[in-house]
Amino acid sequence: MAKVSVAGQPSILFTHHSRTTLTTLLLCAAVLSGPACAKPPAAARLTIWHWMTDRDEAFQALARRYTQETGLPVRFELYAPSELYSQKIRGAAQTDTLPDIFGVLGESRDFASLVKAGFIAELTPAMEAQDAAWRSRFFPKALEMNSFTAGNASGVAPGIYGVPIDVTTIQLVYNKRLFERAGLDADRFPRTWEAWLEAGRRLKAAGITGFVSGWGETWLLDCFASNYAWNLMGREKVLATLRGEVPYTDPDWIRVLALFKELRDAGFLYDGLVTMVNKRAEQVFANEGAAVAFNGSWCVNVYHGMNPSLEYGVALPPQLSDEHPMVIWGGAGSSFMVNARTPRRAEAIHFLQWLTDLPQQRFLVEATRNLPSTRAAAETIPPALVPFATAVDRAVHPSLLPVQEAPAVVEAWGKGIQSILTGEQTPEQVARAVQEVKERELARQRGLARQPRS
Repeated sequence: MAKVSVAGQPSILFTHHSRTTLTTLLLCAAVLSGPACAKPPAAARLTIWHWMTDRDEAFQALARRYTQETGLPVRFELYAPSELYSQKIRGAAQTDTLPDIFGVLGESRDFASLVKAGFIAELTPAMEAQDAAWRSRFFPKALEMNSFTAGNASGVAPGIYGVPIDVTTIQLVYNKRLFERAGLDADRFPRTWEAWLEAGRRLKAAGITGFVSGWGETWLLDCFASNYAWNLMGREKVLATLRGEVPYTDPDWIRVLALFKELRDAGFLYDGLVTMVNKRAEQVFANEGAAVAFNGSWCVNVYHGMNPSLEYGVALPPQLSDEHPMVIWGGAGSSFMVNARTPRRAEAIHFLQWLTDLPQQRFLVEATRNLPSTRAAAETIPPALVPFATAVDRAVHPSLLPVQEAPAVVEAWGKGIQSILTGEQTPEQVARAVQEVKERELARQRGLARQPRS
């Protein structure tokens, strides 16, 4: 097992609906009575689509176990990579051929559009039955990313629409052996930004590449930048920017962009990092090709598979400012939704209740080394996951904010950061370009708001 320690922390548009059989209606009543409901009666089969290559073997084992216990056949179908999976979900929605249970990748807008189009069932009644017996299993942050609150910007009816099977946080991981080789403290990651830059220079002087991440995927860049925006400005100024009240040309936003220039100028970034997907970055780190990586808690399982002897620590990103806390992206990692149109809705809910019960959650932790979404299972996680788990309280996610940035602005921001890393643009140039896109989006939104309703 990998040796892990904590650094700086304590140890879309269809309307027809399928008919429901009398048997299913009776089962639904049992399901709503709570998680400990009766075994479901025989049905044709439950079909579940997912994209998680690292968990497919565990899912297949659980499917066999459930069939043995209940008599209901369950089939997990894997579609990878994630881009292919997302395309399959969109195509199935257009042809009304979604399976009984599926996950949703992408932004909260995609999730919301599927709910509003009637493809995803609301699970609040089942969650709240028997004094909220099912809901109370989960960490609140795990359910937040599967819920919509009153007055949400997406216009979705308030409720719970997904079942989290694990949670995640995204932090820095660092190779302890490479730190020691460079004369750095292997048990303590640099706490401040300047100290990290200095550590990177010492790694470079020792002939060690300092940092790798899949920054060809702009969402990871956005995640890293968001950490520092919150740390430098705080929540309210970030939200004011999203509302259009503070421009991206504000000095604080330029300072965030300048961090990437400083990383580039320090000379310890892995060559090709700007076009690298995260899977490749994980291989580089696991094979000790870089001392530090920016990755999520799922990496515990990935690194174990690639290099079981890897010795690494986990740390929060080093702070830029002491005025506001350092926050990280996190919340529900993977979730499943129930097809609102399946005639096997009750059976699907029963299966998800079973899947998130303690024995199955413990099995998933042991088999996949991911953080469980339920409180009880988290009490027995392996040491490698502890530093990721202790940071859950610091986790935020843009999909949970009361206002979201326009996709065009997010795209301009991510590509702009990539251009800083390649030396094509300065932080000031990127800030101006992003603000121009922001102003166009604000003008477009005002225009739509002025249009008369039909």
